[in-house]
Amino acid sequence: MSGESFKDDLSRKEDLLREIFSKHAPLLIAYSGGVDSTLLLALAHKTVGHQVTGIIADSPSLPRASLAEAIRVAAMIGVAVEVVATTELEDPRYTENPMNRCYYCKAELFTRMDEVAKERGFAAIAYGENADDPAHLRPGSLAASEFSVIAPLKEAGLTKSEVRELSRRLGLPTADAPAQPCLSSRIPHGTQVTRETLNSVERAEEIVRSMGFKVFRVRYLPPEGTARPGAKVQVSSDETPLLETRKQNLLALLTREGFERVEFDPLPLRR
Repeated sequence: MSGESFKDDLSRKEDLLREIFSKHAPLLIAYSGGVDSTLLLALAHKTVGHQVTGIIADSPSLPRASLAEAIRVAAMIGVAVEVVATTELEDPRYTENPMNRCYYCKAELFTRMDEVAKERGFAAIAYGENADDPAHLRPGSLAASEFSVIAPLKEAGLTKSEVRELSRRLGLPTADAPAQPCLSSRIPHGTQVTRETLNSVERAEEIVRSMGFKVFRVRYLPPEGTARPGAKVQVSSDETPLLETRKQNLLALLTREGFERVEFDPLPLRR
């Protein structure tokens, strides 16, 4: 597709997205501060103004820094957001960490949002699934369908790259932000998700971030005959040279944080 055709197609999709917002206002949006939900919130606000409200799930699996940044970005956009505490850690179906763990997280969030929508007369609930997200690989899509939650980005046919480009047009700080799945995604399926484990992963990632890395993960390694877990650090290919110069510092800091063993994945983290 040529540059002009891409621009025309993106403008058409933006117009369609605005039509969806107008059709479903007043609208409640599940907002995490990520690339997709930030665009959703910002463009909905530009389209229907005060008829949109964002809901942030204050979950133990959401890093505190990410929560603070999401609130900051929403304030910059000028849209109202509310923080709602979620309690998925009280659900053993979630904490047992099955392959469809995300379903129980989204079902908890949508239950809370559905209560708000009914109490305050919102016409619809929306979330940030885009046209590139394969529904059969996203358990959250099942929860969305059960609660009649709409996915405007997907309905308008916006791919991830188009979401980023439209975010750039709007001057959103998330346009080039790396994906940041929840902290529970760092824990291997079948290993129990606990508040303590999530906190240890969050502290480990703060250490890595403080060393100058931007695109990375710290994977939780369950204990193997020892009293303490391990950690596996993954960084992007762009940051591999930096990792080579800072391995020893990271090893010392993460060991001090309580990890029995620290591994560095030789394969780069893919976006």
